[in-house]
Amino acid sequence: MSRQNKDNKVDEFRLDLVEANTHKQLWSMKFTKIGFILSVVAAVVFVIILFFCLFTFTPLRRTIPGYPDESSKKAAIQNAIRVDSLERIISRWELYSENLRRVVDGEKPLRIDSLIRSGGTGYGKSKQELQEKDSLLRLNVMNEERFELSNRERRDLPIEGIHFFTPLKGMISQGYDKAVHPFIDITAPANSVVAAVLDGTVISSGWNDDAGYTICIQHSNDIISIYKHNNKLLKKTGDKVNAGTPIAIIGGTGSISTGEHLHFELWYKGEPVDATKYINF
Repeated sequence: MSRQNKDNKVDEFRLDLVEANTHKQLWSMKFTKIGFILSVVAAVVFVIILFFCLFTFTPLRRTIPGYPDESSKKAAIQNAIRVDSLERIISRWELYSENLRRVVDGEKPLRIDSLIRSGGTGYGKSKQELQEKDSLLRLNVMNEERFELSNRERRDLPIEGIHFFTPLKGMISQGYDKAVHPFIDITAPANSVVAAVLDGTVISSGWNDDAGYTICIQHSNDIISIYKHNNKLLKKTGDKVNAGTPIAIIGGTGSISTGEHLHFELWYKGEPVDATKYINF
């Protein structure tokens, strides 16, 4: 019986804290092997929970690589807003280009309310139809470029469908009169820069006794622009210019000039036209 009780006895351990010189017992703790293992496991679990709470509910979570902070969240929201704005701008440009194509082809422009009813910028067509038309357009362009059949350079647009660059920002001192003065005069501060209204080639650049320093540019679609009474010319005959390129400095040269201003002429298919109808001065 005593042997059985001895076998069933649980082994106990004691951890003592003793002063080295006096051997006085300062602290003592008894524990068993199972109790020690459970204590270690509980301590590990407590440490894990503690670190989880620190990195979840405190600013320490920002130290984790890849964790989004407030600034990155704010930037993501701003980028989403910008993307939405860009989508709206692209939709407006798609509508503008489609209406411009329809006007050039003599078709009826699209209405915004019809786009809303059709549910987007697809102009009432399904995605499959748009993809098929896009594929056919790409194929036609490739064939034209392959056999040099493209007439893009020779395509004439009506003057109403052309976007002009303003040659000079100023005040119109004398407007267009088809019988008396089929041109316009623009006044502006001294040394103001005169710019080309469209891409083109300078066909005349030099001095004229009546008009002073004059420059003449040939554009596509049978359009010619003429700039007179300049103080200085920045381009010479034969130069290629782009829309908005500086070509002269405003002046008052020439015998018929009454002061510093730009005498601007716009010719379309051999006839002078009122530039104020197509250009915002």
